[in-house]
Amino acid sequence: MGTSFEADNLNPDHAHVIEKTKEWLEKAVIGLNLCPFAKAVQVKNQIRYVVSEATTLDSLLEDLLDELHLLDASNVESIETTLLIHPYVLTDFLDYNDFLDIADAAASQPEFGDQFQVASFHPRFQFAGTDADDIENYTNRSPYPMLHLLREESVERAVAAFPETEQIYRKNMLTLRQLGHVGWQRLFAASN
Repeated sequence: MGTSFEADNLNPDHAHVIEKTKEWLEKAVIGLNLCPFAKAVQVKNQIRYVVSEATTLDSLLEDLLDELHLLDASNVESIETTLLIHPYVLTDFLDYNDFLDIADAAASQPEFGDQFQVASFHPRFQFAGTDADDIENYTNRSPYPMLHLLREESVERAVAAFPETEQIYRKNMLTLRQLGHVGWQRLFAASN
C-alpha cells in the first residue's frame, strides 16, 4: 500500500514538494488568475496537500481511494479540495494521461455517489493538438504530477457564481500567450 503524507509531516523531501506546489499555486494559478475559485479556498486554508510515496500504479490508486474516502468523510468547511501530489510515479505525461481514466473511474465509484471529479496537472502537460513547448500547455503544468480532487458541489457552486466558466479556458490561453515562456520563467526565477 502506498503511503501518503500531509503538509505537516517533517520529511524534508515532502516538505519541499509541498512548498513548490504552494508556490506554483500562489504565483501561477492564483497570481495569474488561471482559476478564479482557487484563492478563496487557499485563503480559508481548505486545501489538503498530500504527497504520495507511490512508485506503482496500484499504490497510487490505493492512495487516491484513501484520499477520496477521507474527503468523503470530511466537512467541506475543513477540506474543500485535495491535491494528491505523486512525484515518484507517472512522471511520463502519456502514462499519466492514461491513468486519468482509472482516476476518473475511482472517483465515480457508486460509494461516492458522483460527489467528486479529478482535475489533472503535470509538469509535461500537453493539450491534444498542441506541440509540447506551446505556452498554452502551461495552464496545467505543475511542478510535480498531481491529481486534484474536487467536490462536485464545490464545482457547481463555483459555476453558479461564475456562469461563464467555459470562458476561463480561453482567457487562460490568452493570459499565457501574453506572458510567454520568458514571463513564465520570471514568475519562478526568484525562488530557483
